[in-house]
Amino acid sequence: MTTPQDPQSLLGLLAGGAAAEPKTPICSGKGCRAAAQWVLVWNNPKLHTPERRKTWLACEEHREHLSQFLGVRGFLRDTVPFAQWTPEPTAESGGEQSPARPGR
Repeated sequence: MTTPQDPQSLLGLLAGGAAAEPKTPICSGKGCRAAAQWVLVWNNPKLHTPERRKTWLACEEHREHLSQFLGVRGFLRDTVPFAQWTPEPTAESGGEQSPARPGR
């Protein structure tokens, strides 16, 4: 037996609509849906200017793993509690800086 789905949601997805963005920022760890508690600020000096900053979000469980991943490559610049983080707009990002998921 199948369960009926909301036809409006299904039609929106079929028409190319995307699922709603999460209201709570989530961890950048692969497959993790936990709320972000940390901001890992980084840049790749081979690709980015020294002032350019990229961000990943981390839950408590993934903070160490993601920090180590960035750290061994020399990319990690800072780790800030999410509640204290204020993004700094940059010209390269069109005036916005938003957290990304690894691999994007």
